[in-house]
Amino acid sequence: MKKYTDTGKKDTRSGFGDGLTALGKKNKNVVALCADLTGSLKMDEFKENHPERFFQIGIAEANMIGIAAGMTIGGKIPFTGTFANFSTGRVYDQIRQSVAYSGKNVKICASHAGITLGEDGATHQILEDIGLMKMLPGMTVINTCDYNQTKAATIAIADYEGPVYLRFGRPKVANFTPADQNFQIGKAVLLQEGTDVTIVATGHLVWEALQAAETLNENGISAEVINIHTIKPLDAEAIINSVKKTGCVVTAEEHNFLGGLGESVARLLSTQHPAPQEFIATQDTFGESGTPEQLMDKYGLNASAIVNAVKKVIVRK
Repeated sequence: MKKYTDTGKKDTRSGFGDGLTALGKKNKNVVALCADLTGSLKMDEFKENHPERFFQIGIAEANMIGIAAGMTIGGKIPFTGTFANFSTGRVYDQIRQSVAYSGKNVKICASHAGITLGEDGATHQILEDIGLMKMLPGMTVINTCDYNQTKAATIAIADYEGPVYLRFGRPKVANFTPADQNFQIGKAVLLQEGTDVTIVATGHLVWEALQAAETLNENGISAEVINIHTIKPLDAEAIINSVKKTGCVVTAEEHNFLGGLGESVARLLSTQHPAPQEFIATQDTFGESGTPEQLMDKYGLNASAIVNAVKKVIVRK
């Protein structure tokens, strides 16, 4: 069983910031817009190096989306930055009408997603954003797992023509994917082969899935682990081929089980290869204030919860 090493905890929002900085140097059409959260989104260096391509919109997120959509008409590639809650729920109408419906080349970059936002509490811990964004026709939805992958994804989406929702987080988490990775939109990453169960994970839950797989291996259960960084379009081939081999699946995400990755996988399997499935996700609830670790434990979004779900799904085969 291949083991992945945490090379040092880093926040995924810094991966976005460093990716944006790299883009600024190599692509003069890339522009950045921020809704009064430059430091939190790690957009400071882009601002300092390219002040003529940085636009501080202030606490006016709907305006930011409209301005970004307009900039695409002149050939610019706008990256908008604010918290995930404000990037989606607050401005959904503007995204639907001005970006998705119009097919504008806007990159909506959303930090502080999910319950690991922590102490800021339920009002800021959006757990519905993946569902909101994946329902929009033509919208690509990406949810990265660590610093390296977030940096690679940020750079990759600049070359992709069309609207993209890029979701990442606030806390420092394990950084374990290759620094020189080739990020392919819509292509799942097989992290570990297995024969007894497929674990399909996204975002912060990918590292937890790998830790769960180690524990399961010690208990004689062989787990296949797949990193789904692109939730839409979903890599149907990778998921179906794996489940055909293992016979069951556990999906793991830092999101409501309604509308998230698990629901997409369930829809796929129900139409092409029905198989037992268990969901690691929040259960139709809002979050609350606490440390990321406390909240991940309380809401069952960690390695131990994945292990329990695997043991439950295997007996249903």
